[in-house]
Amino acid sequence: MSADKAIINHVSDFLEFCEVEKGLSSASVKNYHLYLKNFTAWLRGVQIADLDPTKLDRQHIWDYRLYLSRKRSHKTDGNLNKNTQYRYLSALRSLLKYFKKREIPCNISSDDIDLPRTSKQGATIKFLTIDQLKKFLETPDTKTHAGLRDRAIIEVFFSTGMRVGEIVKLNRKQFNVPYLKQNQIQHLELSIKGKGGKIRNIYFSKRALLWLIQYLENRTENSDALFASLSNNKKKDAALDRRLTIRSVQRLIEKYRLLSGVPVPVTPHVLRHTFATHLLSEGADLRTVQELLGHADVSTTQVYTHVTNPQLKEVHRGIYNQL
Repeated sequence: MSADKAIINHVSDFLEFCEVEKGLSSASVKNYHLYLKNFTAWLRGVQIADLDPTKLDRQHIWDYRLYLSRKRSHKTDGNLNKNTQYRYLSALRSLLKYFKKREIPCNISSDDIDLPRTSKQGATIKFLTIDQLKKFLETPDTKTHAGLRDRAIIEVFFSTGMRVGEIVKLNRKQFNVPYLKQNQIQHLELSIKGKGGKIRNIYFSKRALLWLIQYLENRTENSDALFASLSNNKKKDAALDRRLTIRSVQRLIEKYRLLSGVPVPVTPHVLRHTFATHLLSEGADLRTVQELLGHADVSTTQVYTHVTNPQLKEVHRGIYNQL
């Protein structure tokens, strides 16, 4: 690639890189295209469309940030909110990271672009205390097949910290029940493809495996999915892969929140927060938690650093032993 190629002309190469090498979804690539299209439109608007990476400086970044802060939203007719500005600037940072990876000379780095504080970053992370988690876990009626399945789902959330979209993609063949029982496997490690096509290892605790085994041994539905729908769907091919949808899992989590009386607005992501909070309170470092959660950037994981609070550490100490 030419070192003096204009920034505008690097964008299509970057988008191809995101699609092929990073394995991002078409929706993610489309979003990058949208956000960077705004930047290239600004370059043209200020008469520097031919600017190449070696000439990009901090003043350009400051001027672009000022432009974003004053830009009107076509949806609200008000200024762009901080979350939207964050996405535009984050896309630009990703482009600069691409320059570094491809060894394309650039005058500034991604670290030279400060991201605005968003409402999401300022929000308090919600998670379950030990007592709340125990109450929530014990809510499904495990004497029924549906309750057994739902208990297994909740245990997997807490054991692995997986996203709901990752859990519904798990397949039955990934769990060899006779082998697990015969060899008395107490901790299982699996590789999964997560957000952006990134491969990472997840870990199932003894507790989670015990509930999964009970659920699988009681299964009668013929489906490739690990967690199958129990609805009487008569549509064609429904029996081949009666996989629970993301929305179905969200609804069952909400159902058990109401039944349990837990005051926290429990969602699949709150269970993920609970997993991460527990790990950090027990001494895990941020990088480890980052890998387990599948975060591309450790800054995303840093929202959990509130667990350094001594009182919170005490609340979560020995959480597994108390369940």
